[in-house]
Amino acid sequence: MQYMPSPATAPLAGIKAKRLGRELAAAIGLTFLAASGPGSSEAWSSRMAQTAFGFVASAQAQTTQRIVAVGGVVTEVLYALGLQDSIVGVDTTSLWPPEALKEKKNVGYVRALSAEGVLSLKPSLVIAVEGAGPPDAMALVREAGLSMAPVPEALTPEAVVSKIEIIGKAAGAAEPARQLAAGVKARFAELDKLRAGLPGKKRVLFVLSLQNGRTMVGGRNSTADAIIALAGGVNAAEAVEGFKPMTDEAIITAAPDYVLMMRHSAAPSQTPEELFALPAFSQTPAAKTKGLIRMDGLYLLGFGPRTPDAARDLMAALYPEAKIAQLPGAK
Repeated sequence: MQYMPSPATAPLAGIKAKRLGRELAAAIGLTFLAASGPGSSEAWSSRMAQTAFGFVASAQAQTTQRIVAVGGVVTEVLYALGLQDSIVGVDTTSLWPPEALKEKKNVGYVRALSAEGVLSLKPSLVIAVEGAGPPDAMALVREAGLSMAPVPEALTPEAVVSKIEIIGKAAGAAEPARQLAAGVKARFAELDKLRAGLPGKKRVLFVLSLQNGRTMVGGRNSTADAIIALAGGVNAAEAVEGFKPMTDEAIITAAPDYVLMMRHSAAPSQTPEELFALPAFSQTPAAKTKGLIRMDGLYLLGFGPRTPDAARDLMAALYPEAKIAQLPGAK
């Protein structure tokens, strides 16, 4: 059974931020050529302001800044705060809302930025996720005298809330960001209640890519590991650290109940029939039910304002018998 939820709809401490940033960028980098989904940024911001996160948003939040947003979560938060008119440039991982890459100048990939491209936009502020680079390009931007606001990369609910507040404060919208963060925090609390009532734990194998007979999976201390935990699952690749290849024998031993993949990638998506015909996957419990779940990459691994909803959607796919309720305010 293949489950593909809509993109519109915990103990993880001790993770090294820089490595996590590299891993998230690698995962999202596989999807940056594909748009996340339909819908206008104006309508999305309006839905966020009204109900999606249960906060009184500032669609009218004003700032005189000219902002370059580096990192999908930075762009997502700025749009959620109604500050899209202040953005003059984004990087290629800024996949949500879909209008961002269409409306804004592209400054390149988050790990391979062009200093000249950034400076040519005459920004007053660069908000960048930790690990953005290369270091030489970031040094040139700093030497030009631009204000820079680094955004730490971490994968706990508390870190997501903190990221929102950091981005909002840097952009001159501290109070709207506080309200957005409070709404996201409340949604994580509702997610905790849903997770507490789950009937056991399903084993989930996140597959980043299948190329040349090599299966790249998300092991412990990865973004995939974090979202699986938030959804009440157990990472079947916990024997692996980060995003690493996994042998056929190890996959069989891991015995996943479900395989989780990103919906958009640089390679064509495999059907459940194709995936579970492969020797390693054909001998797993997931093969018996064709248990393949596909979700949008940034929605699933972005760890921004939509993360409680992404975890809830994954939870609903893993535990259909539990009839997981929508989080309050979800469309």
